[in-house]
Amino acid sequence: MILIRLRDLREDADYTQEYLAHLLNVTQRTYSRYENGERAIPLSSLCTLADFYQTSVDYLLNRTDCKNPYPPVKKHCTKKQGNHH
Repeated sequence: MILIRLRDLREDADYTQEYLAHLLNVTQRTYSRYENGERAIPLSSLCTLADFYQTSVDYLLNRTDCKNPYPPVKKHCTKKQGNHH
């Protein structure tokens, strides 16, 4: 899968592949392969890039045209339950 949005976001922000490769702790060649679809990008790297660009993984994967990130996940509160007899 070619991740055109990764390239577009990077070029629009004037970042180099080398800079983003450093962010992901991979080589520039590996990052280039991610952009060109020659290598699958790990989910953890997609999440890192989505956070970096302040967007969603779905946007990066072209599953939505909405560039806005999702709202943060709310943690569920659990009530402390007493002993009921």
